[in-house]
Amino acid sequence: MKPDHQPGNGGGNNRRNLMGIVSIILWALVVTILINYFTSMADSARSTEILYSEFLQLIEEDKVYSVSMTNTKFTIYLKEDAAAVGLDPEAPVPLTPAGVDDQQLFSSIMAGEPGAMSVDERLAKARNYYCAPLSNADLIGLMREHGVRFGTPYEPELSPVVSFLVSYLLPMVLMVVLLSFLFRGMAGKMGGGLGGVGKANAKVYVEKKTGVTFRDVAGQDEAKESLEEIIDFLHNPQKYTEIGAKLPKGALLVGPPGTGKTLLAKAVAGEANVPFFSISGSDFVEMFVGVGASRVRDLFKEASKMAPCIVFIDEIDTIGKSRDNRMGGNDEREQTLNQLLAEMDGFDPTKGVILLAATNRPEVLDQALLRPGRFDRRITVDRPNLAGRLATLQVHTRNIRLAEDVDLNKIALATAGAVGADLANLVNEAALRAVRLGRKAVNQNDLLAAFELVIAGAEKKNSVLSEFEKKLVAYHEVGHAMVSFKQKNTTPVQKITIVPHTQGALGYTLHLPEEDKNLQTKDELLGEIATLMGGRAAEQVVLDTMTNGAAQDIQQATGLARNMVALYGMSDEFGMMALASRRNQFLEGGYGIDCAQDTAAGIDRAVMELIRTSYDKAVQIVRDNRADMDKVVEYLLQKETITGEEMMAILEGRDPATADNFGARPETALPEPAEKSADPVHMPGEPVSEPGQTPPAVDLEKKPEEPPQSPEK
Repeated sequence: MKPDHQPGNGGGNNRRNLMGIVSIILWALVVTILINYFTSMADSARSTEILYSEFLQLIEEDKVYSVSMTNTKFTIYLKEDAAAVGLDPEAPVPLTPAGVDDQQLFSSIMAGEPGAMSVDERLAKARNYYCAPLSNADLIGLMREHGVRFGTPYEPELSPVVSFLVSYLLPMVLMVVLLSFLFRGMAGKMGGGLGGVGKANAKVYVEKKTGVTFRDVAGQDEAKESLEEIIDFLHNPQKYTEIGAKLPKGALLVGPPGTGKTLLAKAVAGEANVPFFSISGSDFVEMFVGVGASRVRDLFKEASKMAPCIVFIDEIDTIGKSRDNRMGGNDEREQTLNQLLAEMDGFDPTKGVILLAATNRPEVLDQALLRPGRFDRRITVDRPNLAGRLATLQVHTRNIRLAEDVDLNKIALATAGAVGADLANLVNEAALRAVRLGRKAVNQNDLLAAFELVIAGAEKKNSVLSEFEKKLVAYHEVGHAMVSFKQKNTTPVQKITIVPHTQGALGYTLHLPEEDKNLQTKDELLGEIATLMGGRAAEQVVLDTMTNGAAQDIQQATGLARNMVALYGMSDEFGMMALASRRNQFLEGGYGIDCAQDTAAGIDRAVMELIRTSYDKAVQIVRDNRADMDKVVEYLLQKETITGEEMMAILEGRDPATADNFGARPETALPEPAEKSADPVHMPGEPVSEPGQTPPAVDLEKKPEEPPQSPEK
């Protein structure tokens, strides 16, 4: 087993540390000199130089308040400036005490009040004048005659060494300490000290620390199979070297967020029992030019010393973006990418250094990074299928105490489109709910309620809707369900609710797929668009109004119709012609139009025609089934939440109380996000109607107390 530390370079580290100390001392010296300079500049801002003759004239004109006398400089304070700082210019000059020389500091002779500023503290704030001293035997007599305070400032008798230490060395030491803390914090962010600014900030793991093997990765059998060859090479490299085969230098893991790309990389290191270097692509990029390239060199140097090992770069698109800048340039990211390409060409694959990388945006990577000899393999880590979701749920519930009624097969079926991170969050939320309700084990209702919490948020217990709003929401949601129920190529209704939730929904209709589907036919897509139009159709047919609750329905329907025309070739006008290209396939970043403006306008017309046809179909279904909708709405207003089985029972004339509720109470029936047919009646960011008021888009003449009557009444 490899040691759990990085080998260092003692001599190099000592030199870097010495350079760092010298740099700090130089910085401290410069800062100290600058502080002294600016302090003297601030003092001189209040001083004006005058001639000695002018000084004598000021004394004779009784304008001088005090004089501070030294061997090199006379500092003069005028009475008007002394008055400005609170001193009395006409106060009598105190007599000199016996035994005290006249040259003593004048301020030391004058005793101030306790707690008040002394004379010299006040004068330090006043404007002053100065002149060079001259030998004048009559000066003291002249100052006494005109009542001028005079003396010599007191300075402690310090040796030159002590004076130097206090004046220069002590401030410099303080600055050294301050700057050392400052540079240490900066060095921590940059991955090394001043001398080691480019040192890689890679974290090295060994198998006992990762604690992750393929047993902990579920739902990605194809990806694991592609990586098993790498593990076998690290265990038995002689099998490949004897025949002359070379292992791929790198493998690129691509897929949507949360599918387990980082977990797979750790599992490879755990299975191979080799050190694991992990670093994010953003760690290479700093504000200093050349830092990223230096970190790349350091990373591969350390990896070569600990070979065989695995180097994992997460979010490699941060430094691996395509170099297609038409303006040219040589920025930090480009230097880092160039160094990475050079290192991948330079290291010997027979040593067992395997490079793994992960990204959600493979389309933006530079082609030089993806060519054979660098990232030879591209492994897709996609959303798990039904079997993969079941295996993932089994992994995440391994340490969870489950009740006997838990059926993970049903949960896996309901969570179509979910990734591993979603399923882990679902299981954790279910466990938290069980603890919150005081149970010792997680039951089926906990898992179902947790999934609903993730999709729609928690119920708003204090939200109150008016009777008109409740009726409006009920018809909107039943309109979705009825249009879906009356079509052949739609997903069965699982749940209808008019209970407000924290994510902005006043109600929603959710569907449960009977099986995983990888493809959708044109009829199924048209049926989904018609189902999305069912809410607005019910509002208009039954209540003769429109609300903002259909905003998200319209947006989803428009997106589906545009995909059918521009991407899927399902338009009669354009046929099988690619009019757009997908952008960010794993991040659902939409697509860009690849056609002329006239063609784009034709796409809009084709999309509008598809939506109009689907809306007319939804309106016709609502009109033909109005009586059945009234029955379902009446039951929904009583229960607030019903299941699809209860709705079918009502339509078939059976007692809804005997309906099969899919093994769960109606309030915890499971939604399916990918097949969601009806969206919130109130969407986030749109105005919310206060209780007792009509929704913003409803005719104001229709009062909530007197909702519109149905034709049958």
